[in-house]
Amino acid sequence: MGGSNAEKVASLSATTSAGAGAGPRLIMDAELRSRAQRVIPGGMYGHQAVANLPPHYPQFFVEGKGARIRDANGVEYIDLMCSYGPMVLGHRNPVVEQAVRRQMRRADCLNGPTEHMVRLAELLTQNVPHADWALFCKNGTDATTLCVTIARAATKRRKVMVARGAYHGWAAWCNPNTNGITEEERSNILYYEYNDLDSVIGLLAEHGADLAGIVASPMRHDIKKDLLPVDPEFARRLRTICDQLGAALILDDVRCAMRVDLRGSWEPIGVRPDLSAWSKAIANGYPIACVLGSDRFRDAASSVYATGSFWFAAVPMVAALATIEEATRIDAIEMMRVAGQRLRDGLASQARSHGLAVTLSGTPQLPFMTFAGDGQLTKSYLWADECVKRGVYLHPFHNWFLSAAHTAEDISRALDATDDAFGVVVKQFGRD
Repeated sequence: MGGSNAEKVASLSATTSAGAGAGPRLIMDAELRSRAQRVIPGGMYGHQAVANLPPHYPQFFVEGKGARIRDANGVEYIDLMCSYGPMVLGHRNPVVEQAVRRQMRRADCLNGPTEHMVRLAELLTQNVPHADWALFCKNGTDATTLCVTIARAATKRRKVMVARGAYHGWAAWCNPNTNGITEEERSNILYYEYNDLDSVIGLLAEHGADLAGIVASPMRHDIKKDLLPVDPEFARRLRTICDQLGAALILDDVRCAMRVDLRGSWEPIGVRPDLSAWSKAIANGYPIACVLGSDRFRDAASSVYATGSFWFAAVPMVAALATIEEATRIDAIEMMRVAGQRLRDGLASQARSHGLAVTLSGTPQLPFMTFAGDGQLTKSYLWADECVKRGVYLHPFHNWFLSAAHTAEDISRALDATDDAFGVVVKQFGRD
């Protein structure tokens, strides 16, 4: 995937116009968008829809390798979103792909699971201190919803606390968009403010006796806000409250797992949940999620009914085994931390040199940047669009992701683009 973007577009455009026999025809992004509008409601949906992003964001892609991706126009980008999190080792990691090819020669979706389901459960319960058992599903929403279901089955209670503004999936109980969702489907959800213990305690007087669980994210990573690390004392008090009330402490580790700590994202602060939801990065892009739980919730987990014809497929489980083992072998988290810190330091230095006030938040592995006083995200949209135009794919209002595939050269090239983008912001808005 080498060469400049201009060279790639020129080359691929020539292939497109060369006619039959000259190689596969390139299907341009605009054409795909037009066709999609006729057969897909809205043309695209969900968090990867670019309708609300700046104008130069492509919708369709054709290839990924390492820390680079290529869109349907043949333009290459340094990928700082990692498919919104799943690519923890980089696109088409050879260790994972070799394991996948080996399994694909045998089977994927069968009438029951393969031995790899047991092996993966054994590996996870061995690596994650709070886990005595594992259940597998397909995506983050499956896992968080299953956690809530198990908590209610175990406690025979209805109420579940979640942080206001937090994203836990698209199911009715947690979907940020209420179109098509009835009030009754949300009637047992209570909202606290992240890191605000008083807001939690305030709900307990009325609802404590009926509290099935408290759901928390390892850090606050709401869109359009600076990322906020958990206050360790807040996490510890949630643990104490759940212990006192017999409720489940549920950690939504879908976004952070495999990037903050391979043992679970709250392990460094010494707080262990009863149930945790994992997905995204655990199989380096292959579709799988899991719920990990303590023995106290084992019977409840076996009593609920949750299933899917693709939940027990072998290939994603093999990919997860290879991903976890390779991430451990190469110390992927440290590699991401080093690359992410270099990116953050570079952005901070560039912003200062341009006279712009920015906030860099999150961990180096999951960074984010906002402009001071940019409540409408006008500067963020312009800056992100200029980055995309220069071959760096990041996001104006969602946190970014580093992978172990990001090299020093990748970060240097990214910083060349971000520096130019800061210059455009100053030209349009002036210095702060």
